[in-house]
Amino acid sequence: MSSVAEKLQRKSQRAGATKQVRLKLVYVDFWSAVKLAFLIAVSLGIILVVATALIWLVLETTGIFNTLDSTLGQILNQSNFSVTSTFSLGTVLTFSFIVALLNVVIGTALGAIAALLYNFSVRITGGLLVGFTNN
Repeated sequence: MSSVAEKLQRKSQRAGATKQVRLKLVYVDFWSAVKLAFLIAVSLGIILVVATALIWLVLETTGIFNTLDSTLGQILNQSNFSVTSTFSLGTVLTFSFIVALLNVVIGTALGAIAALLYNFSVRITGGLLVGFTNN
């Protein structure tokens, strides 16, 4: 009598028939495309704000802002010049947040436009041929 492991091993050694299916993508749902574009744009906006905060903190802790202050102070002949007073963390994050919001709006609109353009172009081209297998 054979064990279950031996039975499974014999089943896995058999060559299964590979089936292939070719389908045409002839329609993209508009609202699904808009929702997906919105979610992608929101996630990229979050990444933008977090990356901006991390880059600013790294530049602050490594002392690059202090070096930049002294260099620009010598160039402009001002002893009290400060980059961090103009570009504080709050100011930079506010600007980054505004850019992220604009990217969400524009990214969502571009996703909607892309879905509409694809649906209109399918009438001319016939769609996108996609192949699937069951490996």
